[in-house]
Amino acid sequence: MFRSARRAARRATGLTRTVLAAAVALSSSALIGLASVPATGAESAAAALTPAQFHGVNWADPRDNYADDPVVLSGLSLSDDYATTYARASRVIAGFRKNLQANTVRLPVNPYTVNGSAWHAYRAVIDAATAHGFNVVLSYWEGTGARKDGFVDDLPAFWRMWSTVTESYQRNPLVYFEPMNEPHGYTAEAWADLAAQWIGAYPSVPRNRIFVSGSGYNDSVVGVCADHRLDGTYLSLHHYGFWKQSATYDQWVADLKARIGDCASRTVADEFGAPMTTGLDYDQPASAAANPNSVAFIQADTDTFRALHMGAVYWPGLRTGDTYSIQTLTGSGTRLGLATTNASGADRLAWAWGKGHPATEG
Repeated sequence: MFRSARRAARRATGLTRTVLAAAVALSSSALIGLASVPATGAESAAAALTPAQFHGVNWADPRDNYADDPVVLSGLSLSDDYATTYARASRVIAGFRKNLQANTVRLPVNPYTVNGSAWHAYRAVIDAATAHGFNVVLSYWEGTGARKDGFVDDLPAFWRMWSTVTESYQRNPLVYFEPMNEPHGYTAEAWADLAAQWIGAYPSVPRNRIFVSGSGYNDSVVGVCADHRLDGTYLSLHHYGFWKQSATYDQWVADLKARIGDCASRTVADEFGAPMTTGLDYDQPASAAANPNSVAFIQADTDTFRALHMGAVYWPGLRTGDTYSIQTLTGSGTRLGLATTNASGADRLAWAWGKGHPATEG
């Protein structure tokens, strides 16, 4: 989540532009304009959720999800077998639901996790979440160091990974696929080409189970929204308060809306966050806060997500050592639990999801 300076160099990607069939629009007005292309495999596309139905959090590796080895989510261990991982993950997912009323979790994947022995146990996290009725968004994260440059690290390994993941879960309607987390190494056009290539490579994955990241640091969906090769997919957006040192509520609203354009009806903000362990009160006026920028940011984002009927997936629901984490671990072994780090932050998250009534709205 915390971005270091990225290298400016561009690498050749070997992409080919894929010609895709036109999306078949779903007629239900409840889809708010989200289109779908039927799957060509054994299962047809399930009815799409509206973006506003994604009430979620990210569950992250304590090191952050950029890794040159398998990702290990907070509270889990690489040495755990499937059964132990399933038991621990079930407790965490139950905590997200009990404490936050969440129904969605976003999880990282990378080739080290999927293409090797770690995949068997990691599947237990996905299986536990879907057994609890959670939507699961699986997103590719790149490596660290020189690999943390906004490009796919290794295209053959990337395609092998996604072939395994989609083969495992394309028939589970609760599992969604996000080809890349933050494609900032690519030009907007090159990223749209890669996203279109991904869709063409996995025609059995319904389009209403695909999240296409915005361009850059996933900070604008305007370009991918206009690309008709990507019609029928959800769009994902990231937005963070540390992108500006000081901004008012109105400035944050304007900044967010410029990044969304006309595309709110397809967009889920699958990363946004601010400090939760430092004692900030997100229900008080920003002018009275110790960190007015963060408070104005959270209030502006949650108000806007609610008003535009967007989905919202907070960063992070759980990440050990992250001051943004809205949950912290309790218990041990397979008896893990979660506790909320900031009740006012949880209030604002519920508000974004169309629930509750924060004090600042009174």
